[in-house]
Amino acid sequence: MSRFVRTYASTAVAGILVGLLIVLTSGAFGCGGASQAGAGASTTPLSPAQIAERSLPSIVLIQAGNRLGTGFLIWQDGRIATNLHVIIGAPSIVVKLPDGRDFNQVEVLAIDERHDLAVIRIRARNLPALALGDSDHVKAGERVVAIGHPLGLGDTVSDGLVSAIRQLDKDFTVMQISAPIAHGSSGGPLLNDHAEVVGIAFMVSEEGQNLNFAIPVNYLKPMLLSDKGMPFAEFARRTAQPEDSSQPKIVRNVPTHEVKMLDDCSMEQIKNAFMGVQQAISLGAPLYNQGNHEACFKIYEGASLELEKSLQGCAGVKAALADGRSHAKGMASWTEKAWAMRDAFDGLLVVIEKKVGP
Repeated sequence: MSRFVRTYASTAVAGILVGLLIVLTSGAFGCGGASQAGAGASTTPLSPAQIAERSLPSIVLIQAGNRLGTGFLIWQDGRIATNLHVIIGAPSIVVKLPDGRDFNQVEVLAIDERHDLAVIRIRARNLPALALGDSDHVKAGERVVAIGHPLGLGDTVSDGLVSAIRQLDKDFTVMQISAPIAHGSSGGPLLNDHAEVVGIAFMVSEEGQNLNFAIPVNYLKPMLLSDKGMPFAEFARRTAQPEDSSQPKIVRNVPTHEVKMLDDCSMEQIKNAFMGVQQAISLGAPLYNQGNHEACFKIYEGASLELEKSLQGCAGVKAALADGRSHAKGMASWTEKAWAMRDAFDGLLVVIEKKVGP
């Protein structure tokens, strides 16, 4: 079996989650008998357009630090499901509802590091929750719909098939799907033709190839029993990257760009730049977390060169990438070089988010 690596866009946290609200589930496809939290499902099969119309009011955009992700309402009291990697290690969080409301007072109710799941809650009531299906009954060949927020550009709906049910080990089974899952869509719902959530979308990288998967929703159901939350500020403090005295002290220097630097870029070029940077981070960050800082830097450097070469015009983006490489060149260690490039990347992600808006 090939080794799967989740595309975490920030430092993974290992061993420091003790004492947090951790829920560990077991079994191949989880607990099919968990209680239903959402609204009633459709009694008849729906088209992708009907599923989208029914589900979009329940999809939220999550901005965690410089990262964007997707979540979905699972209870009327403000409970939201997403991927753990969307929120972990982030210094702050904002949840944006489809009705235009923003919430920065968020609490973490439960996390499952094993299955990359998190349940958070905002201070709101009477929200439109999605119905949860039974992922034990999902079979290869069934049609599914994925909804997410790639690039933070608003709701994107894609449909496809469950390509395969893949068992990674005795306690972890995933659904491989043909519906595309772009960066920013991690944590979004995968819905069956009755508009029931059967999985939580995430993308993985396998030997350089992007594959699309969903975590069975039955792994999520035991987490819904948690009611006592932890303020996100406390969660952020506990999951912040610990300092390693053996490594050079890193002082972040993320550049601040004016939005006008993107004026000579088309929206397609802006999207390509965003996706290229996110892809580089998704490949380089796991290597950095494994201690291979040289490989991380080389991925970042190579990606910046390729991206710069692919852009026609976009002088500001090209200059920002070149400045990052120049800054890295003056650093003494691979650690510092990797962070110099990451600073350049994060500066671009921030200005792009300002340009395109939520």
